[in-house]
Amino acid sequence: MLTASFQRNLTRPLLQWWHKNGRKDLPWQEPPSIYKTWISEIMLQQTQVITVIPYFKKFIKAFPSVTSLAGASEDQVMSHWSGLGFYARARNLHQSSKIIVDQYKGEIPKKFEELIALPGIGTSTAGAILSLSCIEPRPILDGNVKRVLTRFFNISGDLKLSKTNNKLWSLAIACLPEKDYSFYTQAIMDLGATICTSKKTQCSICPVKKNCIAFEKNLVSLLPNKTIKKKKPKQTVFFLILKDQDNNILLEKRENKGIWGGLWSFPELGTNKHIEQWCNKISQDIENIEYGKIINHGFSHFDLEITPVVIDIKDTMSLEDHHGRFTKKQISKLGVPKPVKSLINQLK
Repeated sequence: MLTASFQRNLTRPLLQWWHKNGRKDLPWQEPPSIYKTWISEIMLQQTQVITVIPYFKKFIKAFPSVTSLAGASEDQVMSHWSGLGFYARARNLHQSSKIIVDQYKGEIPKKFEELIALPGIGTSTAGAILSLSCIEPRPILDGNVKRVLTRFFNISGDLKLSKTNNKLWSLAIACLPEKDYSFYTQAIMDLGATICTSKKTQCSICPVKKNCIAFEKNLVSLLPNKTIKKKKPKQTVFFLILKDQDNNILLEKRENKGIWGGLWSFPELGTNKHIEQWCNKISQDIENIEYGKIINHGFSHFDLEITPVVIDIKDTMSLEDHHGRFTKKQISKLGVPKPVKSLINQLK
């Protein structure tokens, strides 16, 4: 009975709204494919559609199939992800593509259990891939859907707690129709992204406001319950930008774990006390050291204060195994963090 009531009050009006007003021209929808859906869903994890679109277009042009993605080098993949952030997503995509080629003959698996076994694919992402690809109805629970459901059903509680999430999963399942499930999945995501947003909600044009408990009780701005944000700690780092007389730039490959894992970046120190000492390992002929303007870069869990230090080297540089000497053109084909790309573009 509850399922029928939920679908009458939420699912049906939502579907009617989507057919008239929903987003149908996103690049991964024209024409749709399970590969495009997979790539877009990974990119959309913790990232807004407007940010993802140009990266998606560039990525699909470079890697139009699972096979082409699996056959690419890590640097090629990371270079097309550079600036999008959360770089583990790119490494997981690359790793998954190789598994798909090796174990599934290049065909993306269409069974839920096989999908969630791939790196970077959780319950909600697997559900989105299967539902949006018209394979089988599966519920999803991304940030947009959580917001819609907590407001419509007036669900309080910390979204980080299992108790709250279990309740939302139950509602997501109850609202999912057996038919038109692909449209519904896109519709509830669209509603959360365009109308039932975290800020500046547009309740006046919401297609489900008639039965929305939060709207009725004037609780929309209070849901989902917000946790008190702790002040993010600040870390300080000095980027060592070494250039030789031919304008080659020294970069080092970061380990796959941690921030900017697997990307090429500048060598860095936590203090400026030992810069010359460090540089002497690379070259004994330092021509000039110049401190640049401080850059602040935010991560989800801390802020990073970056001081660029441009170091001109007269002779050649002695490189360690994880170092590379590159021209600007060569760097454009590498995976580098956003602040590194910005600083390189500023170099004379």
